[in-house]
Amino acid sequence: MTDHVQIERRGPIQILRLNRPDKKNALSPAMYAALADALTAAVTDAGIRATVISGAGGCFTAGNDIADFAAGAGKSTDEEAPVSRFLKALCVHPKPLLAAVEGVAIGVGVTMLFHCDFVVAAEGAKLQCPFVNLGLVPEAASSLLMPRITGHQIAAEMMMFAERFGPHEAKAAGFVNRVTPLGGAEAAAIAAAEIVAAKPPEAIRLTKALLRGDPAERLARMEEEGRIFAAQMGSAEAREAFSAFLEKRTPDFTKTAA
Repeated sequence: MTDHVQIERRGPIQILRLNRPDKKNALSPAMYAALADALTAAVTDAGIRATVISGAGGCFTAGNDIADFAAGAGKSTDEEAPVSRFLKALCVHPKPLLAAVEGVAIGVGVTMLFHCDFVVAAEGAKLQCPFVNLGLVPEAASSLLMPRITGHQIAAEMMMFAERFGPHEAKAAGFVNRVTPLGGAEAAAIAAAEIVAAKPPEAIRLTKALLRGDPAERLARMEEEGRIFAAQMGSAEAREAFSAFLEKRTPDFTKTAA
């Protein structure tokens, strides 16, 4: 467990709040482990009807901690690695998952949204899928789920151009349900969770399972992405991208081609 993930219960609602504001809630291995444990425990806890994922300090998450990745944390393909456990728990979770996005949502801060059933984002939120900028590829089965939700061209633009976009663009793309005033995302997500938590739980579970379909396809894509991601972590492109990020300079990919 870590203080960087706050776990709160409000009746049948579980709130998982990322709480590392000094790092814009960047996710560490300990945070991934805490999230995975909470989601796994909620599966067999009949008192939990829905889970809301949010962030403290007016921020959702800046994604993976770059210092951890530069040190090699992102190279692991171990199924028991905290990030793998979290992504799989997210993928197969049978109960409603909701997200409240304020401030920045970078990398996994966007790709986890495709596994949520209801997403609220506040005005001023800044979302980004920066994987190619770091010499990497998408994760969390987002290369499968994003184009299904948004269509190929929108997904390609968001993933391949890797530019920031706002909550209204995400809503138009189909993976944000509602846009709230600044500071209102968590309250709106909890209110939505209370509505769905009052519904017949087995009917909700079965409906989600039908809407989501067989998780094997999503898990297989996660595994494929993970293999490619790990290989890219050792590539010349990634080394240049991470070095440039840490040195606060523009990367030069002209000499990294094989």
